[in-house]
Amino acid sequence: MPVDYLDLTGNTAVIDSEEIFITNPVHPYEMGVRVPGVWVSRGNGQEHLTAIRSAVLTGAGSCGAFLIMENSVPIRPSGFCNANQLMEVPVDQLAEIEVVRGPASALYGSNGLLGTMNALLPDPGSKPGITTSLEGGSNDFLRAKALWGSNASGTTTWNAGLSADRDDGYRVDSGYKQARGFWNTQSDTSSGVLKTLVSGSWLDQETAGYIIGDKDIYKDPTINRSNPFPEAYRKASSLRAQMSWLPSADGPWVWSNTGYLRWSDMDFLMHFLPGQPQEKNGQISAGYMLLGQRDSLWNSVLTTGIDLEFASGYLDQYQEGPATGFGAARRPQGQQYDYDVWSIVAAPYARLQVPLSDRLTGTVGLRFEYMRYDYTNNMISGNTRADGTPCNDPKGCLYFRPESQSNDFLNTAPELGLVFRATEQLSIFSNLRRGFRAPQATELYRLQAEQNIDQIKPETVDSFELGMHGQYPSISYELVGYAMRKDNYIFQDSNRNNVNDGKSKHLGIEAGFTWQITTPVYLSFAGTWAKHTYDFTNNVVSKGDRIDTAPDIIGSVQLGYQADLGRTELEWVYNDGYFVETTNSRSYGGHNLLNWRLIIEPRQHWWAALRVNNITDEVYADRADFAFGNYRYFPGRSREYYLEIGYRTAGSP
Repeated sequence: MPVDYLDLTGNTAVIDSEEIFITNPVHPYEMGVRVPGVWVSRGNGQEHLTAIRSAVLTGAGSCGAFLIMENSVPIRPSGFCNANQLMEVPVDQLAEIEVVRGPASALYGSNGLLGTMNALLPDPGSKPGITTSLEGGSNDFLRAKALWGSNASGTTTWNAGLSADRDDGYRVDSGYKQARGFWNTQSDTSSGVLKTLVSGSWLDQETAGYIIGDKDIYKDPTINRSNPFPEAYRKASSLRAQMSWLPSADGPWVWSNTGYLRWSDMDFLMHFLPGQPQEKNGQISAGYMLLGQRDSLWNSVLTTGIDLEFASGYLDQYQEGPATGFGAARRPQGQQYDYDVWSIVAAPYARLQVPLSDRLTGTVGLRFEYMRYDYTNNMISGNTRADGTPCNDPKGCLYFRPESQSNDFLNTAPELGLVFRATEQLSIFSNLRRGFRAPQATELYRLQAEQNIDQIKPETVDSFELGMHGQYPSISYELVGYAMRKDNYIFQDSNRNNVNDGKSKHLGIEAGFTWQITTPVYLSFAGTWAKHTYDFTNNVVSKGDRIDTAPDIIGSVQLGYQADLGRTELEWVYNDGYFVETTNSRSYGGHNLLNWRLIIEPRQHWWAALRVNNITDEVYADRADFAFGNYRYFPGRSREYYLEIGYRTAGSP
């Protein structure tokens, strides 16, 4: 339920509809640069890995750390994450994106470990008529978009959106086709408000993997557009439906009831592993969210509710041919995993905000979350080949399949917060929070031989945050400092061996502001300094070592001019250098990028938009890595041009 910006007891960032319109993102990375503390690291096509107050997470511990929601409902069931899950959200059609860095409040549960993104679609009736556009760009990129909407005058309003695009790819055999859309309705009655949303996505992608070789091989023009894995692909589909009932207030309580259904399915080649196994996975889930809020004693506000969720998922991993190269003897040909999992989640929570004085408000919250998995292994248990024979390696096969079993996890997430309204335009806040996530199904049941399922525990983050919000007629800003400690951290070393029970420390300062310098000229900034280190020692890392793929500094600046005829914006994006493996002996040097955007409206109802990405044609890497004894890079895209022509019957695009 809405809270005034200056009364928030934690950080927040909002990417509004105007920013989404002028950026018109082809990839979620383009929106992430506008938020402090966020790096959506771009892979090939629509693939990506997310970092929020963290390193870029890969492997077994990479997904489930971030809670991605659509109209306040998680897009995936707890325990069945997808590291590339932003590809399922219609990013280019959103009205707003809300981002909270660090652990979520007690109102949100598992997966809100390091950050939360809430993708908000346009409200029914907010954009009446038809808005449509056609766009072309570099690498034979084509995109068509349409948004239909009813007038806001009736008791029932609706809107619908569809976006379809294709890209031949800037590297060999790396094109994709995708479509995303939604249908959103709202009915106002004398007894309450009924909201319904249906959304979905479809992706068919050829995938270009890492280029592999010596340091800085991404700078070689004969190699950086090549694709060592032309056979790689990803096919993914998703469908989600939610219905919310907000009854008219009758007494002190204001209630919200939301039920939802979700389905997703994916098939892709794991080109980044020796042997290139094929993975198929899918989930069906349903849930119910009850939220209530009321004014209580001493002008306090009590928020309470319960989240319930049921899910069924499967995973199948099969390697068609023999593996070659590093560790090949431990990666057997044939079936490697085949399992089914049922899960149930029940999570009651409560949060109380109490005014301690005219200017000081305190917050206390607590969430309990119970999660149960029922797992069925459809193969021979253990770390043998599928037929039960051992691998030709002293350690046996790498892949370990536990016996069929059930596993339970109970987590608690307390929070304490203070917000002080220093002036009408300035507030100071602090909070202590614990974030958590139950082990994901893939972490529990797709084990490696050296792992024991009993060693895998819920991952937790304890966080302290201190910051300020400022809101003035011409400038708004947020300045935040944080310290976090993460326990039971699961990660992969440079040879993609899973490491259990890791610990890490995270310190950072984040700043974001928007300044309307004059009526037409604005300046916005998002910047982060952070230090991410391991807080334990084993045979892979030492306490105090820097976590790889974690730049000290990331940031962006947008300088823009907006007038009646249109808008233009120049953007600078900076990524500091970072270590690329756990021993801190190899690194990537970082990069600077310049982007330019222009929108003009020469006639009523019509607009044209031009975007130029990487104006200076910088040679860089979207992501650098070191594994299996080699440097590996996703080379960045060279200079790109995009031109869009749009038409609308009413309202503003």
